[in-house]
Amino acid sequence: MIERRGEPGSIRTAGRRLVGHAARFGVQTNIGSFRERIAPGAFAASLASGRDVLALVDHDPRMLLGRTRSGTLKLQEDADGLAFDIALPDTRAAADLLALAERGDIGGMSFGFVVQDEHWTGDLRELRAVELHEISVVQSWPAYGETTVNVRNRQHEADLRRLWLMTV
Repeated sequence: MIERRGEPGSIRTAGRRLVGHAARFGVQTNIGSFRERIAPGAFAASLASGRDVLALVDHDPRMLLGRTRSGTLKLQEDADGLAFDIALPDTRAAADLLALAERGDIGGMSFGFVVQDEHWTGDLRELRAVELHEISVVQSWPAYGETTVNVRNRQHEADLRRLWLMTV
């Protein structure tokens, strides 16, 4: 079964690319009857597998923003978590998303996965390895509170590297 997790984040607009973190390592959140956190390296095997991962809006496969297979979605683990870079399409959905981002109305990021390795300590689940299926821009309330999202334009790439956003 594919599970979905998300995190709120701030968004600023500056072009046609979304960048940020879809998941943060070491951040604990409540998932109904249990707590959860993501261990560093949890996405490494999935990313190394070459599996095609989608970028969606609200986990809806009809709202495709990009994918790793075509190179319009780039994913990597860094010291903070699962970093992403989406080259947005010239679609109505992407234009609507940019308009919401400009207003600061986007809730954050999320990701859909299947657990490969987990460790339980009481009611705390640590995700140690997951099979990543998708990341999503979430317009409402994501589960985790530490993701980041930013909109970026290639023309201003060097200046905008400083605009990675953190939830306050």
